[in-house]
Amino acid sequence: MRTTSVGVIRIATKGPGDVSGLLDMIASGAIDPTSILAILGKTEGNGGVNDFTREYAVAALCAALAPQLGLSPQEVEQRIAFVMSGGTEGVLSPHITVFTRQDVPQRPAGLSGKRLSIGMAHTRDFLPEELGRSAQITETAKAVKAAMEDAGIADPTDIHFVQIKCPLLTSDRVEAANARGNKTVTTSAYSSMAYSRGASALGVAVALGEIASDIRDDDVLQRYDLFSRVASTSSGIELMHNVVIVLGNAMSSTSEFEIGHAVMSDAIDAAAVLAALESVGLDVATTGRELVNIFAKAEASPDGSVRGFRHTMLEDTDISSTRHARAAVGGLIAGLAGTGAVYVSGGAEHQGPAGGGPVAVIAKLSN
Repeated sequence: MRTTSVGVIRIATKGPGDVSGLLDMIASGAIDPTSILAILGKTEGNGGVNDFTREYAVAALCAALAPQLGLSPQEVEQRIAFVMSGGTEGVLSPHITVFTRQDVPQRPAGLSGKRLSIGMAHTRDFLPEELGRSAQITETAKAVKAAMEDAGIADPTDIHFVQIKCPLLTSDRVEAANARGNKTVTTSAYSSMAYSRGASALGVAVALGEIASDIRDDDVLQRYDLFSRVASTSSGIELMHNVVIVLGNAMSSTSEFEIGHAVMSDAIDAAAVLAALESVGLDVATTGRELVNIFAKAEASPDGSVRGFRHTMLEDTDISSTRHARAAVGGLIAGLAGTGAVYVSGGAEHQGPAGGGPVAVIAKLSN
């Protein structure tokens, strides 16, 4: 069995094009650029269709890593999984989290327990008319299983977070489908983000056996009783396929890190955040462990209420509901974690129960 060592480093950024922190880590030897498998980031854009801070951040990272790896920027983007989530409303702070992976000869005899493992896979490119429909669900499920194999994880219960970057529709993409005599799931670019996120999350749920595989197109954004407890999906304009990153714990890993998760039932579920922290030993009674980052989903409850009280996030025509949700959940998590540099992504369709979402925590263990 392949044995790996996985590293995780969170780096603050001064802007979407700031790569100085990453380059400093590489120069100091803290990060071996050849070992970088994935980079997840929060940028200060609006998180919407026209949020080009995501593409800008990826371009800056690829340009910075190209000479380090002896590759072109385009080749870097193919080699490393980049997932940029726009929107750092409220106290959320822009940052990137770098995941590295290296093969090691064997697991030390004295090392106990399962440790953090990571795997990556890609779907094929989708046609515009496939987004938000069964084709995206099926192909995503295949990619999740491939990423699990890449991570050396066979048991779905060892999976604690599945991060996916997925496409969205533009007017050009809608027109291309129409020219072939096909209709897209929606003609709204903004609405397509939700459809793509939702279908991708259902693909995770199918792959992990959380729901049955007989999903219909009409179930997307309708059957909110169907969801994954570990999926986190983020849509963007910069790709036409899904990038899948699986995070879990495995005996084949010698990592200094561990991941755990819980599921928020709504946007103010502080107990779930505390449970996620406690799942990796980050509580008052435990010493010798260090918080690395928290990854969570946030959305405005689709029924218009939180614990019986009406919210106005869905009725605000000035600010998108996803921005409200990121600010609310980001503030809650930051207060409990003691830092605003946490990864909170808006739009949790089929990612946890309606109005809630998964929250995963990575901790560094004491040696």
